[in-house]
Amino acid sequence: MVLFIALIVPLPFTVKRKMFNFISESPLVAKLQYGMKITFIFILILFLDSVNRVYRVQVEMQSLLKDSSGAGRAAAIGSDRMEVQARKFYSQRNMYLTGFTLFLSLILNRTYGMILDVLRLEEKVKMYEGDPQAGGKEGEKLGKHYRADQIGELKKQLEKKDKELSAMKSQAEGLQKEYDELSVKYNQLNPSTGDKKSN
Repeated sequence: MVLFIALIVPLPFTVKRKMFNFISESPLVAKLQYGMKITFIFILILFLDSVNRVYRVQVEMQSLLKDSSGAGRAAAIGSDRMEVQARKFYSQRNMYLTGFTLFLSLILNRTYGMILDVLRLEEKVKMYEGDPQAGGKEGEKLGKHYRADQIGELKKQLEKKDKELSAMKSQAEGLQKEYDELSVKYNQLNPSTGDKKSN
């Protein structure tokens, strides 16, 4: 639960990136993750064992209920029944604890993977926006060719060219409409030339 809370705590992008880079590149953390995988394998074995015990205790409980015939036998079966119920409680408790621990490990692993994916995407976005420190090695390569202020200047020039292009398109549309109107008027004034052209 502490690891899960540490993963989901909102941190600044640079701090979170450094933390996850340390986690993914540190040999100490790699050994710790390997040890945790082995631990979870043991927990899975304990979970399967506890499920088996719950099943066996359930069968034993059923057989005790069938054997409860006779008054003298009832007192002996009562103590046996209490013991079986205590074992049932402990085995169910172990099953729930190990099951929830396995479920939490799956959630933890999936959350870690999703956060790494989000960090990679954020780095790509920052790199494409022109932050040379965002993309690590790729950002440094980009930063060698273009500085952040150059990228910003290029973006401004691109926006300016887009505006000029849209203005030229609207101007061309206006000229086309005027040409069409003038050609219609010309054809109305000189119908004979229009007929000659059509022939």
